[in-house]
Amino acid sequence: MLLENLNLDEDDLYFVDGPINPVRLMTIYEGDHSPHLRDKPFLAPVAARLRNATDIFAAIRQGDILLHHPYESFSSVVDFLEQAAEDPNVLAIKQTLYRTGGDPKIVGALMRAVKNGKQVTAVVELKARFDEANNIRWAQKLEEAGVHVLYGLVGYKIHCKMTLVVRKDSDMIRRYVHLSTGNYNPTTAKIYTDIGLLTCRPHMGEDVTNLFNLLTGVCQFPGMRRLLVSPFELHTRVIELIEREVEHARNGLPARIVAKMNALVDREVIEALYRASRAGVKIDLIVRGICCLRPQMKGVSENITVRSIVDRFLEHSRVYYFENACRPEVYVGSADWMPRNFYRRIEVVFPIEDGNLRERICNEILAFPLRDNVKARFLNANGTYSRPVVSRGEARHRSQFEFMARALEETKRKVTSPGSKYPRVTVRRRPDEKAGR
Repeated sequence: MLLENLNLDEDDLYFVDGPINPVRLMTIYEGDHSPHLRDKPFLAPVAARLRNATDIFAAIRQGDILLHHPYESFSSVVDFLEQAAEDPNVLAIKQTLYRTGGDPKIVGALMRAVKNGKQVTAVVELKARFDEANNIRWAQKLEEAGVHVLYGLVGYKIHCKMTLVVRKDSDMIRRYVHLSTGNYNPTTAKIYTDIGLLTCRPHMGEDVTNLFNLLTGVCQFPGMRRLLVSPFELHTRVIELIEREVEHARNGLPARIVAKMNALVDREVIEALYRASRAGVKIDLIVRGICCLRPQMKGVSENITVRSIVDRFLEHSRVYYFENACRPEVYVGSADWMPRNFYRRIEVVFPIEDGNLRERICNEILAFPLRDNVKARFLNANGTYSRPVVSRGEARHRSQFEFMARALEETKRKVTSPGSKYPRVTVRRRPDEKAGR
């Protein structure tokens, strides 16, 4: 009846193995009943570098700090803003706000900063899906408090996540930056997996300053020294990075791509990945949601694996690893590989320049999902997903639980210095790879 009256054909008919509207199952979850059926509470520790830090700016000056939420507390980001709001040496704060949620901590810090005589700018995205009402309400309160509120560029959604703090240190005026894959929302930070970076590298500060100047209408896009920004250059740069791996593979050099994202849709990127696969580049994709690439097709994508992990926390971080002939480059950011992210949004992807932080991302943040054989599902060439085959006696790996265990284990360790190495869990090359590939 539906097909006939809506002028549809059989291709529009889907059979669902389960409830049609799973959102209604949330009524079972509501309330405090059945504690034996629920996950054990997890209280995220503060990141080791900030655990005993009374001056967060001094800690950042010692070296870049990587934050992995929700396994490390989002309170560090809140503390960064609150200290900036109260510090008499801070001159200005600029921040993008995409999903503010109902928690007042972030916007409260911005409003207090104005009262303390600082120049404060907030770029608020009013069209953040599901958060429109919250963002409008907070934007009004920020304006009333004296914050310079802007709404970005006409025709583009402001999806990047960044904060700039300008501070007059004893030796110079320095720019402190926070860049992230996730929103400035303390509530969702407890259930979304995201990565943040605190840094005061001069070129990072310069790029973020220039980008804020663009968002506030001060200038046109000036080009970036380190950041990859859409809609200006991100798409082109991603294609170039993939093609570079192709050249390395053709020259017999180590070539590999590991990419973690929410969705993979862009046709040109998918075709570039197919070319890389045919050239012999080993490609591991961790795509939580929609993936329009078909892996394991003979002569097209035999060197590509795609897995999705759905577990206790929503996988939300975007991480891109390129082997680059044993000189790995790692990028983290707010953009999925989708046309909307490449062309219709302001997105920021930033490099991880600290070698120890790169090692942590390679040997933990990417390695744990790649060995997950409990919650991972593999995409097949025909578009279906299948569970991993676990042989008898093989260890079971559930990546999110391993991240929680690692975070709690780190609380018992001595606080690491910026130069110390992170414990290794090397899963960089798969067992079936030859040394040269």
